[in-house]
Amino acid sequence: MAQNYYAEINLHITWHTKDNALMLNADVETLVHRHLRKKAMETRGVVVHAIGGTDDDVHIAVIIPPTLLISDWVGQLKGSSSHGANQRLGLHGKVLEWQAGYGVVSFGTGDLQWVVRYIENQRRHHAGGKAVDRLERITEDDA
Repeated sequence: MAQNYYAEINLHITWHTKDNALMLNADVETLVHRHLRKKAMETRGVVVHAIGGTDDDVHIAVIIPPTLLISDWVGQLKGSSSHGANQRLGLHGKVLEWQAGYGVVSFGTGDLQWVVRYIENQRRHHAGGKAVDRLERITEDDA
């Protein structure tokens, strides 16, 4: 397919571990973030700006092409990252499961550095009670 378009589609995407369990310890988190970056960058036209999170969630800032179906792509990221972590670290069962759903918020290119800093400082934001609700939601019920 020819790339006859210009697009600046900046997204902040987040999802949580199953039942918000604290599954993303240092070993799991490092493996998962590395896997997510690699998998995302394998998708033509995707640029990864930041990946971060806490013990129970992941946040990603990306630019995507207009041809990408977000729901399918996020499903692939979630599925492959949990599968990879469980295969590599799950000697006695699952070390990682994701809960259903995700949150996605678009933002302007002018806000890119703010979103990247927000993602890079997830643990500090949560510890200080300064998480931005709009960027933490995965369902409408989170309001």
